[in-house]
Amino acid sequence: MIEDFEKVNLLLDELNSALKKKVSAYIIGGAALLSRGMKAATKDIDIVVETRREFVELQKALDEINFAQTLPGREYTHMNLNQIFQRGEFRIDLFEKEVCGKFSLSNNMRKRAEKILEGSNISVFLCSNEDIFLFKTMTERDGDLLDCITIATTQNPDWNIILKELQHQIKENNRDVWVTWVGERLDILEERGLDIPIMSQINILREKFFDDFEKNRKQ
Repeated sequence: MIEDFEKVNLLLDELNSALKKKVSAYIIGGAALLSRGMKAATKDIDIVVETRREFVELQKALDEINFAQTLPGREYTHMNLNQIFQRGEFRIDLFEKEVCGKFSLSNNMRKRAEKILEGSNISVFLCSNEDIFLFKTMTERDGDLLDCITIATTQNPDWNIILKELQHQIKENNRDVWVTWVGERLDILEERGLDIPIMSQINILREKFFDDFEKNRKQ
């Protein structure tokens, strides 16, 4: 477990030195919450890059600083995780552009991200709390639901941003089925006492998906 984000900063400096070409990396998981004081520790660092070239460059750099590659486990079925890199207490979950199937790093997600490092070879950004919340509704890890509760109860997220980003992802990637998965996770959060102001809109999207599914099935 990583309990101090300064350790992550030192690792990012290592990566900057090992990289041969410029890379932009977006941190979208618990490490971002650790940096913002919303999480006491994290076991992994979720990083998304936009292009295959950047993925390969990061992979080479991680190999150079003695990270070992491992295959994703069953709990990452919905995450389209490209690779896991491990070294001691550090574990990096690396995604190329898309996470959670067809859930992609959008232009608006990049605009909302906070730059925390501008190195000679790496630029590092922390994704917004809203985008982290949405990302964490895409997994099967119970700890991610706890992180969602923390974000919702302590950070006053902009729920309209979360809703609009989900709608954008559905339209852009033609993956309206994802609203059913997100809806199920939000149902669980409501059962645990979380107030979700956009739940009525989520339900409308879910109902439309199932109505369309039935119509297509009968054709």
